[in-house]
Amino acid sequence: MYKKLLLLLLFFKCFAGFAETIRTDVLVVGGGASGVAAAIQSARSKIKTILIEPGPWLGGSMTSGGMCILEGNRTLASGIYAEFKNHIRELYKPRLGYDTTTNAPLVFEPYTGAAILKRITDTVKNLTVKMNTPFTAVKKDGTGWEITIMQSGKAVTIKAKLVVDATELGDVAAAAGVLLTAGFDSRTDTKEELAPQNATNQIQDISYLAILKDYGRGIDRTIPQPAGYDATQYACLNNADIKKMLASAKLPNDKYLINWSDCANQYPITSDDLNPENREATFKKAKLRTLGLIYYLQTRLGFKNLGLTDDFKTTDHLPYLPLIRENRRAAGMVRMVLDDIYTPYTRGSQLYRTSIAVGDALPGQHYSIPGAPHINYPPFPAYSIPLGAVVVKEQENLLVTEKAMSVTHLVNSSISYPSVQMTLGQGVGATAAYCIFFETTTKNLKPRIIQGEILDFKGMLMPFADIKTTDRDYRAIQQIGATGLLQGIQKPNGNSARVLFMPDSVVHTAEIKPFLNEIYSRAFLWFNKEKPGELFTIGNLLSYISEMTLRDPKNLQDGIQKTWKTYYKFTTGFDATRPVTRREFAVLANRFFNPFARKVDMSGKFIN
Repeated sequence: MYKKLLLLLLFFKCFAGFAETIRTDVLVVGGGASGVAAAIQSARSKIKTILIEPGPWLGGSMTSGGMCILEGNRTLASGIYAEFKNHIRELYKPRLGYDTTTNAPLVFEPYTGAAILKRITDTVKNLTVKMNTPFTAVKKDGTGWEITIMQSGKAVTIKAKLVVDATELGDVAAAAGVLLTAGFDSRTDTKEELAPQNATNQIQDISYLAILKDYGRGIDRTIPQPAGYDATQYACLNNADIKKMLASAKLPNDKYLINWSDCANQYPITSDDLNPENREATFKKAKLRTLGLIYYLQTRLGFKNLGLTDDFKTTDHLPYLPLIRENRRAAGMVRMVLDDIYTPYTRGSQLYRTSIAVGDALPGQHYSIPGAPHINYPPFPAYSIPLGAVVVKEQENLLVTEKAMSVTHLVNSSISYPSVQMTLGQGVGATAAYCIFFETTTKNLKPRIIQGEILDFKGMLMPFADIKTTDRDYRAIQQIGATGLLQGIQKPNGNSARVLFMPDSVVHTAEIKPFLNEIYSRAFLWFNKEKPGELFTIGNLLSYISEMTLRDPKNLQDGIQKTWKTYYKFTTGFDATRPVTRREFAVLANRFFNPFARKVDMSGKFIN
């Protein structure tokens, strides 16, 4: 009898233990901008995916953190970010005054952004989303991982083949023992001319943002005086044009985003302040800084009619988390530096060839502490984000996003922007799906296959502002751009620089000859024989295609001439003596000798 009872108890214990283990292919930890996009893409690539988020909302900084005016990637919206952006604009466009022009910042109320992300994830097959679910432990399991989560007050183990650390602070990477660095890198270390001579542990300030609403003249919404309030901390606002500052951050429904610099709601920190044991105290002080600002605005500057909204269901009505601009960065398979942004085509490594996303956000320099280095960036170009920057070097099947990416401090100040991170998340999701589909690990990634999956879902590899995802030749131009055969052209405008493809400009022989000679052995012979002029003609291109593909020259020309406008939809007439445009060259090169098919390694070098 006792033996039977003991066996029964053991059975139930084993069954219970089995029931507390969940298995999945991909686990994304953190439902911020990058995490939600990574989970969506992984699942859409037909991979079983779980997304866990410790808070009540999806979206991270741009929803739970209140950063709901997005200027980054305004002209580079693609894939999942474009989907999110379109949902926002469709919702708000009936509102009087809502700006839906292409290059306008994306503006929304935080809870609206969170609701739209939930609506999108609810429709994605192969995706399970678990809200209010923190993780508590990380353990390596062969090439996969075991992650312990808290679900309904109980510890549950998730066994995943691959994990994406999309937490705000790189907590999974830290728990897994990944080498992490923080603060300003030294010039000696990164070889960046703009880096300071010496490294420091100073990182950008955090900010508790606030959403205020105009409750109307005569309404007093003054909050109680916060603990430790010091009016002198906000004295720099006495001569500021507050009405102008409010107008520049206006949200729908008479609301305003308070994300002010200098003496306002920035709170200076070092990376040590964001360690798990210090976070609660640090965040409390940052909250008091923002509450003090609101109290000052109401009592000293005369805006009693402005009060906190109930957008966030917190006791103080501030966001669920602060806006964190920077923390510790992981050691990845490659490290992205400023030269990969300013001079991507002239470096020893050609990381743009491994791109999985694009970014177009000005680097932030949010330091309220005196003495922090100020970087005089030249006009900042749009850029490609390399695959190796999200792949942890020493840990298999662990990908990192948000602030934990393998970039330098000077790159991080742009790349951590929420809309850039959402664009990046799609590339990370495609990378995760590649590992599962091909039953391999992050040590054996093939950039071209991953990039093909990203393009299948209207993602973007090259930051060409003048070639939209709706362009009929979008894929061909993206693929040719990712080889470097035709390079993007930087056009400075103020403190930024757009990168253009310029599809209607003509191709110069000098720009394509070095590339063709590098990757095609017979190209050298062709150039010596044909001796094309300064401008590469349509006839030159057809002759080159004939040489590379062994097609009959006359049949090739006759076939292309007949289909020039019907199949290829070129708008200019066919004339073999005319200089070929960059669009025409990209489309025909991509079709007939397809340089994108040439494999590249993680540094962007071609593999023979």
